Amino acid sequence: MREIVLDTETTGLDPAAGERIVEIGCVELDNHVPTGRKYQCYLNPEKVMSEEVIAVHGLTNDFLADKPKFADIADEFLAFVGEDAKLVIHNAAFDMKFLNAELTACGRPTLSFDRVVDTLLIARQKFPGSRVNLNELCKRFNVDASARTVHGALLDSELLADVYLELIGGREPGLVLTTLKKEAATPTVVQPTVSTAPKEFHAPRVFEIPAEELSQHIEFVRKIKNNIWGIPERE
Repeated sequence: MREIVLDTETTGLDPAAGERIVEIGCVELDNHVPTGRKYQCYLNPEKVMSEEVIAVHGLTNDFLADKPKFADIADEFLAFVGEDAKLVIHNAAFDMKFLNAELTACGRPTLSFDRVVDTLLIARQKFPGSRVNLNELCKRFNVDASARTVHGALLDSELLADVYLELIGGREPGLVLTTLKKEAATPTVVQPTVSTAPKEFHAPRVFEIPAEELSQHIEFVRKIKNNIWGIPERE
């Protein structure tokens, strides 16, 4: 099963207000295991960003000035994500509205929400009432996020890939399957061990009940109506 862990950085919060994507980062998983294939692209948003926005992701107007426009990379981006791979995104509604706005603007097919796995929703279900942003989830799962001094689409995708694997149960299932496969490939036959040593038998121990305790027990049972021991009730 192929999955693409994906993140974007943007010039603002709403593509309907003219905001654009400035970075895309993707990490490929195969059966929940990173393959090493990644996709990253910085983009010229064709607009000037404010200092407040630059402080979020650290990408300056000068740095992005000579980068390709989204239309220039749309086909290679679509080729990387493919047609049926699941898209693993944290707060997917945000990234998907930007990606589909960009794809629509350059006449390319949009991405279906049916492909989306939203890790934000998974985290909210698993940890109701807790903070579930990427930083907090990295802390919860001991994922090293020390390099995350600013938001970065590729770095955040790499961190999210680790967080996602923890959210769906960690790496243990895969390790168990690997071990089982190895054992199946090289089976070990264990011969049963039969002991020939003589068994020791002990005579059963006999315990005598003191007459006083037996009398007290009978008196107690006689107080029980319709007792199952056949002892007459006290009249």
